[in-house]
Amino acid sequence: MLPEPIFIALQRVIPKHLTSRVLGKLAECRIPAVKNTLIRAFIRRYQVDLGDAAVQNIEDFCHFNDFFTRALRDDARPISDQPNAIACPADGAVSEIGNIELGNILQAKGLKYSLFSLLAGDQALCDRLQGGRFATIYLAPRDYHRVHMPADGRLTRTTYVPGKLFSVNQATANRIPGLFARNERLICEFEGDNGPFVMILVGAVVVAGIETVWAGEITPVRPRLHSTDYTRQDEISLKKGEEMGRFKLGSTVILLFPEQAGVSWDNELHNAVPTRMGQTIGTYNP
Repeated sequence: MLPEPIFIALQRVIPKHLTSRVLGKLAECRIPAVKNTLIRAFIRRYQVDLGDAAVQNIEDFCHFNDFFTRALRDDARPISDQPNAIACPADGAVSEIGNIELGNILQAKGLKYSLFSLLAGDQALCDRLQGGRFATIYLAPRDYHRVHMPADGRLTRTTYVPGKLFSVNQATANRIPGLFARNERLICEFEGDNGPFVMILVGAVVVAGIETVWAGEITPVRPRLHSTDYTRQDEISLKKGEEMGRFKLGSTVILLFPEQAGVSWDNELHNAVPTRMGQTIGTYNP
């Protein structure tokens, strides 16, 4: 591993979008010798455990991305069925979790960034979430990379925001101010039984794509800020624990809840605590 200062410095100068797109093409290669070599090397490097995967023979994957976005066995991740429970959206680890204070979100120790910038200047949405709660979950390369619903919700709007592609690992979060508000991201707004909530899928270097179950591939095909109003289309409703999207290589999910939802987070959750998709991470107390 490179020393952190060198790793951060390299990110500032390498062509991150071009690098991600080129590697994304390689990850779609279907030549057996190429894709199997890539998968084996990745498993060794990141100690990936395929024990919970629905497909465990690497030769059965069509290409590297098929392996990377692999499904799990149906019984691998029980979804919390506690009343008013909020389910973790992804395998990974807590980056930060807490309150939205004075319009700011904690990124890492000593670093905060504004809710307004994260939401790409959407003041109305920002006002709805002031004083609420946030949770940031980081998905490492070895993790399961499908993202699931934390609660029942009806999709109301998505906004794709172009941006940088810095890494979102802890070392970078500790050193790059406003990291999540600078990176490419997809803002997904939902209306649930306990009010609105927002899920943000954040892009990162080498992330060759972000997809949703309702629109398919979102990046890298969106060149500019783009919003879609789903209240004017056929209703898209998803249950707690259902898949809502996926990353092609590791990244971050940010959950946002308004103050009136009365969300309280599990006291055991703090920076670097591992998470499993479906576990209870908090409760609604509206």
